Amino acid sequence: MWHRKAKETISNFPDSVKKEIGFLFYRLQMGDHLTMPHASPMRSVAVGVHEVRVRGEDGIYRVFYFTKHEMGIFVFHAFIKKTQKTPIEEILKGKQRLNELLEELK
Repeated sequence: MWHRKAKETISNFPDSVKKEIGFLFYRLQMGDHLTMPHASPMRSVAVGVHEVRVRGEDGIYRVFYFTKHEMGIFVFHAFIKKTQKTPIEEILKGKQRLNELLEELK
């Protein structure tokens, strides 16, 4: 399940980045467990949330996803990270968007 804003943001990423993101999510769907350097847990957003990490020419592209739901993988936030630490605004947006998706299912 995709959050509309995440899908919109990813559609504006460079083609090479979109291709890599697509491949990584394909691996997840096939049952692979992604680890560094491709993914890392984001417990600061919620338990069960990870981020896909793809390096591009102008930064590191991040996509938050949630795996702890019987309906499958939820993709809910995407952005370009240009600093060492994930900005708190991105974490807060991620929390909000995940909650929006979970509310839709109630």
